[in-house]
Amino acid sequence: MRLNLSSCAVRVSVLLLGLCATLQLSPVNAEPLGNPYNILGVSRKADSKEIKRAYKNLVREWHPDKTNHPEAEAKFVEITRAYELLSDPERRKKFDYHGITEEGIPVHKRENRFDGGDPFEDLLSGFNKFHYQSRDISLFHEMSITYKAFENTVIPKSYRMPHLILIYSDWCFACLQVEPIWRRLIDELEPFGISLHTVHAQKETALLNKLGVRSLPYLVLTIDGHTFAYKETLFSVQKIVDFLRSKFPYKLLHKINDDNVENFLNGWTDNRIRALIFENKDKPRIRYLAVALQHRDHVTFGFVQTGSKKAKGIMEKYKISQDADTLLLFNENVEKPVASISMQDISTDTMHNIINSNRFLILPRLSNQAMLDSVCPQVWQNSRKHLCAVLITENTNEYETMRHKFRQAALAAPHSPERVRYAYLFKETQPQFLSALMASESSPSDPLHHIVIIWRRDSSHVKYEWFKSAWSQVTSNEDQWNQTRLNLEQNIKKLLRSNEALPYAAEVQELSDEHALSRNEKLIKKTIMMFDYILENCTRAQVLSVLSVLGSFIVIVILAKAMTYLIAAEEASIQAENEKNSEKVKTPTVQVTQKQLKLYEMRTETYNRLVRLLKPGCRTIVLLVDKDSKLKLIPAFHKAVWPYRKNVPLMFCHLSMERGLEWYKNLLTLCLPEERNLKINAKNCVGTVLSLNGHRKYFCMYHAKHPESKKGKGNKRMERMTKRLAHPNDAESGAFIGFDSSSDSDCETQEILFTENLLEGLPMWLDRLFEGSTQRYYVNYWPDFPVR
Repeated sequence: MRLNLSSCAVRVSVLLLGLCATLQLSPVNAEPLGNPYNILGVSRKADSKEIKRAYKNLVREWHPDKTNHPEAEAKFVEITRAYELLSDPERRKKFDYHGITEEGIPVHKRENRFDGGDPFEDLLSGFNKFHYQSRDISLFHEMSITYKAFENTVIPKSYRMPHLILIYSDWCFACLQVEPIWRRLIDELEPFGISLHTVHAQKETALLNKLGVRSLPYLVLTIDGHTFAYKETLFSVQKIVDFLRSKFPYKLLHKINDDNVENFLNGWTDNRIRALIFENKDKPRIRYLAVALQHRDHVTFGFVQTGSKKAKGIMEKYKISQDADTLLLFNENVEKPVASISMQDISTDTMHNIINSNRFLILPRLSNQAMLDSVCPQVWQNSRKHLCAVLITENTNEYETMRHKFRQAALAAPHSPERVRYAYLFKETQPQFLSALMASESSPSDPLHHIVIIWRRDSSHVKYEWFKSAWSQVTSNEDQWNQTRLNLEQNIKKLLRSNEALPYAAEVQELSDEHALSRNEKLIKKTIMMFDYILENCTRAQVLSVLSVLGSFIVIVILAKAMTYLIAAEEASIQAENEKNSEKVKTPTVQVTQKQLKLYEMRTETYNRLVRLLKPGCRTIVLLVDKDSKLKLIPAFHKAVWPYRKNVPLMFCHLSMERGLEWYKNLLTLCLPEERNLKINAKNCVGTVLSLNGHRKYFCMYHAKHPESKKGKGNKRMERMTKRLAHPNDAESGAFIGFDSSSDSDCETQEILFTENLLEGLPMWLDRLFEGSTQRYYVNYWPDFPVR
């Protein structure tokens, strides 16, 4: 055992010495090459002829034999290296996508300075050999990104382009095995617009924590601002592609057939052109999904399966062949595509070019700031002006004819779209933008139906001029439309001249985003993303635990609801039984005392508390009844005063005429201007309501025959009635308060009122009482209540 350990130690020492020797003998890399496009002075879109021409011109200038400049040799070498990189399509593609210049010599291409071959192969001949010599991990280093690059570049760009990110480590042998799969993904996905990056696990621990990395190698996909973890094997390109396809946004490509094609093409009112992709496959290719993601702000894509029976009508109408893929673009004219292309495999660049050339409607709407920047770009530094003629309208079908005429004017305009764009704006959705343009002297009082011509200086400053004629006149007749259109074209032509300035300037705010998600849509989207995150990042055991907790909570809620229902049912049954028993008893006390309204009875023992000892501001409302009317009048009185039950200064009671007739007679006598002997008919007093103010010593009175309780009777009549209270022979003057010098039979000639109708006017009288508009009868003192 000791010999084996010693032998292992010797072999490891030899291995380390060989590694050090290899590092010392390795050639030093040349100085890194800068941007080859800047070195040759060409653009990124330059073709091979332009690159070669620029190289020849620079070689003539910087060749060491033709100049004495001290840096000529270094400059000549730099130019040559830049030309070699850009003239090689593979190296140029790697630089365009990842900034790789490949200046370092790959490990597997280095010259071996050991005669016996690979030194590691010889040193480890007695052990289990490592078979990773053919792998090149330097590719991962060249494609590495940092946490800052992920936050500032990858996340913002993921709304237009998917990003595959591989997390690796230098001493991860599984990462070395994934290297050929990664190269194949680069070759297959990058031409379609899929960006690939790597992250060094030891250098970017903060990013690893954010991504939730559990093992190495680890693959994630960032798309539409969200990151998803890949959990299948990394050695299957097809599974990685299927994972990528499944994470594209929902309904990025709508499935179109003969039944819904008309509705799809007529949906251009959402301010996006329509694109139909024809392919003889069940699912669209990754390239079409990537293109749809990049252009979704301006284009709505539809997918038509050419082999489907439901698509025969579309195929025949637009003459589509099943042998090739086809792309059709439509604007407002749904009968004829504005652009089309058909080939076996439509390249991504071709699709980008054709969409960028036709990505706007004939008359686009300025619906958000991105649309404004695209339709009316900021070209202040350019010597040539770019103007926008914007029609102000409203989002109603009433103005569709006006917009259609403006669309026809845009089609007939002699100016190219690079110089002049026609657009329209909704007045109700962009009020702040319009208010900034209404400050000039020539601005119309109402911008609706008018056209403003703008030239953007930068994101917030514009120069503009209002077109004098209102566009609403064009709907009257064709001649008027032609004349107005020609005047508009002449005005624009004049403003396009370099020596002609737009007269007014304004500082505008960003346009409101009319396509922004509503609060409910945002909530639904966040909920879906939350469930996706849970499914992606939680294990089965964690999901089962959460479901168990949710199930327990739901059971508890159901049991609580059931208990509440049972308690409520029991209370309802008890209340119904009590009401049934109360109906059998039929005592007024039960009706009076229910619902927390105390109704007292005026007696000798309660008189002082209800009248004489009342505090300032307090009142007692008294109902006069007899034994025959008690059961009918008390419930009606209770109902009338119920709204005032929470008024603390008020107390309510009833007075039996058999007990308090003498007291009532004395009270009426005290309010007369001279002392008289009155005759009171108790029957006429029933239904009278008195409001007693114990502190101020006055009372107000209600009775069905009282002038205050009758509509159309004014205060003058009430004053006359008060003055004639002293004349009991006058039946009209005193019958309503009980005065009666005749027999009971004499009252039968008067207006007859039934007992149940005596308190009908009480609620209205109570309103006037608390308004202070009722008649007050003052007394010098309160009479004593009779003792019985």
